[in-house]
Amino acid sequence: MKKIAIGSDHIGLNHKTFLIEKLTTQGYELLDVGTFDEKRTDYPLYAEKVALAIQDGKVERGILICGTGIGISIAANKFSHIRCALCSDEYSALMSREHNDSNVIAFGAKVISPEKSLSLATLWLNTLYEGGRHQQRLDMINIFEQYHH
Repeated sequence: MKKIAIGSDHIGLNHKTFLIEKLTTQGYELLDVGTFDEKRTDYPLYAEKVALAIQDGKVERGILICGTGIGISIAANKFSHIRCALCSDEYSALMSREHNDSNVIAFGAKVISPEKSLSLATLWLNTLYEGGRHQQRLDMINIFEQYHH
């Protein structure tokens, strides 16, 4: 997995730019879906673009950033087969991959620094899903998606 979609609103722009620069040097290809300037914009637009890039098979995973990470993660989780985890610490980032097979990670630009987001993104990108006993729970979530949308 080397291609990742990344998106942010205007508040997350500096984090996004920093992550693109640093993750590119680690060998990742970043599909930047915006925003591209500091003009006020709406985070659901970028959650949608990242989610659709995953659904369309253009990328396997995504990164989203807004002020708190809350709104953008809620928006992303409205899309089928998107499991977006808002993370601000290592344990949450690790467990979101190992146990929940998250395919999108969200950060709050007003909550953590760009350097912390890079550390968490790197950990998250390099952590494998364990499967096994955790798959039963993901199967339940998939059933929820099918029958409650």
